[in-house]
Amino acid sequence: MSKETVVIGLSGGVDSSVAAYVLKQQGYNVIGLFMRNWTDTTGLLKGDCPWMDDKFDAEAVARKLDIPFHMVDLSSEYRARVVDYMFSEYEKGRTPNPDVLCNREIKFDKFLEKALELGADYVATGHYCRKTTQIINGKETYSLLAGSDPNKDQSYFLCQLSQQQLEKALFPIGDMLKPEVRRIASELNLITAHKKDSQGICFVGKVDLPVFLQQKLKAKEGKVFILESDCEIFNRDWTKTDNEDYLYELSKNYSFHPKYGKKVGTHQGAHFYTIGQRKGLNIGGFPEPLFIIGTNVEFNQIYVGMGDGHRGLHRKVLRINKDEIHWVRQDLEIGAGQELRADVRIRYRQPLQKATVKMGDRGLYIVFDEQQRGVTPGQFAAVYVNDEIVVSGPIAE
Repeated sequence: MSKETVVIGLSGGVDSSVAAYVLKQQGYNVIGLFMRNWTDTTGLLKGDCPWMDDKFDAEAVARKLDIPFHMVDLSSEYRARVVDYMFSEYEKGRTPNPDVLCNREIKFDKFLEKALELGADYVATGHYCRKTTQIINGKETYSLLAGSDPNKDQSYFLCQLSQQQLEKALFPIGDMLKPEVRRIASELNLITAHKKDSQGICFVGKVDLPVFLQQKLKAKEGKVFILESDCEIFNRDWTKTDNEDYLYELSKNYSFHPKYGKKVGTHQGAHFYTIGQRKGLNIGGFPEPLFIIGTNVEFNQIYVGMGDGHRGLHRKVLRINKDEIHWVRQDLEIGAGQELRADVRIRYRQPLQKATVKMGDRGLYIVFDEQQRGVTPGQFAAVYVNDEIVVSGPIAE
C-alpha cells in the first residue's frame, strides 16, 4: 500500500519547517508548498521584499529535509478574499481579523485546492493546535482543540474552519512546546532554527496600519470628543439577561453623540481607529492616557475616555448575528432558548473568559461572568468547551 501524501505549507518559518520534519518521521510522503500571497510593500515597517526572503528559507528547508518543493501564487485570491475584506470592514468602522480569514479562505481553501492537484491526501501547517476524530451517529466528526503550548496556542485563528476543511487538515506540532520546536530545528541545523516569529498581518507583515489602509481609504479630518466615565450613556443594567429584548440592547454598542462630550482634538479618519486603542491620537495634557471608546464612521467622529478603567471601555454582553454563526461542531448546536456554559476568547492571546452562551431568535449571545475590555465589532469571538472550539463568529455592532 502506498504512503499517504501530505502537502505542507512551508512558510519559511521554524514552525512549518519542524512540522515538515515530523510528518516525514511519521512516514508520510511530504511535499513542501510555498504560498506567495502578497508582494506590495506599501505601509510595511521593515523589509524590502519579505516574501522572497521567506521563499529562500522555505526552499532551503525543503532541500535539507529532502522533500519536493513547489510555489503557488495566490496573491489575487488573497487580495480579493482577505485584503479587500479588511478594507471593507475598516470602512464600515469594524475591526477585522485577517488571520482568521486567511486560514478559512486561503490556507484551507485555495491552498487546499492546489495541494489536491499535487496528489495530497492531507494538508498540514505549523499551527499550534490539535485535531481529534470520533464517530458520532455513524459519521466521522472532527474536533479542533487548543495547542498543548499555552503560550503559543493558535486555535483561535482557525475558529472558522468547517468539518470539510478539518477532515483534510493535519497539525503536526500541536502537541509540542515552542522550545522543543526550536531545539529540533537547531539539531537539524535548519536555516529557520533561530528565525524570529512573523508579526503583523498574515502574509503581509507588520504594517503602519493607517498608511496601509490609505491605499483605498482616504484620510479625512474629523473631531475627537472626550466623555466622562459617569456619562449616562454607560448606564446599563448588566443583570437583565433573562429575555432576548434585554440581551439585544445590552449587546449593542454604546450610542455615542457629541452632545455628551467635549471636543479635545482632531483625527485623520475614524476608520483608521479601533476601540481600546491608545496610540496614534497625539492628544496630550490629561492626567491619564486617553483610550478610544467608540467611533462613528458615518459622521467621522471619534470618542475617547480617560484612563484604562473608563466605563466606556467595558461591556459584559456581545452578539453574533444569526447569519454569521459558525458551528465547528454542528452536532453540539443549541436551539433558540437553549444555553451552555463555556470559555470564550475575543482576541488572540486573551486568557479564556467564563461565559454563558445563549441562542436567541436574532443571534447567539455571549454573557460574560466579568466585564470585558475593548469588545470590538468585526473581531471574532471563539467559544470553547473543554479546550475545544465549538462555535465562532464576528462580533456584531
